[in-house]
Amino acid sequence: MATDTRPVRIGFLCTGLNTYWGQFEGLLDHLLSYSGTIVSHIKAQGDVSVRDVGMVDCPEKAVEAAAALKDAGVDLVFLYVATYSLSSTILPVARELSCPVILLNLQPGPAIDYSAINSLSDRGKMTGLWLENCQACAIPEIASVFNRSGIKYDIVTGHLKDESAWKEIASWVEAVKVCRQMRGNRLGLLGHYYCGMLDVYTDLMKVSSVFGTHVEIVEMDELAALRRSATEEEIGDKLDEFRNQFKVSESCSEYELRRAATTSVALDKLVKAHDLCSVAYYYEGYPGGEHENIITSVIAGNTLLTSKGVPVAGEYEVKNALAMKIMSLLGAGGSFSEFYAMDFNDDVILLGHDGPAHPLIADGKVELVPLPVYHGKPGKGLSIQMTVRPGNVTLLSVCEGPEGVFLLAAEGESVTGDVLNIGNTNSRYRFPCGMRSFFEQWCKAGPSHHCAVGVGHQVEIIRRIAFLLGIGVKVVK
Repeated sequence: MATDTRPVRIGFLCTGLNTYWGQFEGLLDHLLSYSGTIVSHIKAQGDVSVRDVGMVDCPEKAVEAAAALKDAGVDLVFLYVATYSLSSTILPVARELSCPVILLNLQPGPAIDYSAINSLSDRGKMTGLWLENCQACAIPEIASVFNRSGIKYDIVTGHLKDESAWKEIASWVEAVKVCRQMRGNRLGLLGHYYCGMLDVYTDLMKVSSVFGTHVEIVEMDELAALRRSATEEEIGDKLDEFRNQFKVSESCSEYELRRAATTSVALDKLVKAHDLCSVAYYYEGYPGGEHENIITSVIAGNTLLTSKGVPVAGEYEVKNALAMKIMSLLGAGGSFSEFYAMDFNDDVILLGHDGPAHPLIADGKVELVPLPVYHGKPGKGLSIQMTVRPGNVTLLSVCEGPEGVFLLAAEGESVTGDVLNIGNTNSRYRFPCGMRSFFEQWCKAGPSHHCAVGVGHQVEIIRRIAFLLGIGVKVVK
């Protein structure tokens, strides 16, 4: 796939004041040691290339550092404020970069060893030890200058033994990876909008501009030709894959299984031919025609593609294909969903769809079942029945509003209980603010009626993704 899997390029520098080095013996060595610890943690994230320009402690070194980071084409810069540093040392670096800067306000430990420092008779040594711990001294100055200069930045505050700080740094790296991969995302559009779903209609230029996504229009006629060319061996292999990946209902006829398998073979070939990383589709076709035969047999194949990292959104829901892709890149799944019903007795809301689904987040094996009619759509065929496994979940929507493109997210929990076994995905979700408040907040934020459901609580990294993309984010709490 065209998704960019090259190592993320991270820039790193530490900063201080060169006047100190001659005044306080050992200070520079200690700070560089702390710096090395941080770099090691960043490299440990995997698929990361770190350009470390070392200690930048004067304006002259700042110019050199800026040039080196620009040449490296870094996606993000971590700036370790090792001790007090003049903002005039930092501004020349940040000003030359086209990426955000994350200020690392990381002390060596959770607190100064007051008694050890105060017991020293040499006040010079006392000051040197304090300077090893005064990272916070320079942060307000740097932040003020960045604010006034329009430089995009954020802050990680903690210490070198603080797991929450390391998790924040890892989250920033992961967010950069997602943004990089979204820039390489080739989104295939097959068919047309579901007529009248005005909320689903979207500005392709805007989403391309925000995410860097390439939109590839693909034709039903091409899919039809690929389907006609499917061999008996390919169809047989796909039927085996169905039986391995799905719990195939005994009520599925061999005719419908073969019809869906043949279409799935064609979908795989279409994705490969156009190097697609995600897809949005909808079509109806003329009753009894070839295209209707295809479009009523896509759900199983599209579900398999979704499980393989090529999320497919129905009803031509471009924005939700992007949300599903983000969740997929986070390893959280991203199943195509819409609101189904409210259970006021248990304070939960039900979400689901007739497919596609994300099998990797299912509670047990996904069922492949026949539907005598697709509600609101033409024809009949095979559909997916599954429930998201119990535990933490995140809902994500890519939205368009008066302020432009933004992300909408909420964290909740998938809970056990009664669901509808109607041949759809169907799960029960509970939210900390209560079902009523969640639903009203979510709707008022202005998403389309679909969303991507993923496992785990992902809001903090979603916030960072939005920050890196330069768009807003709304969180329902």
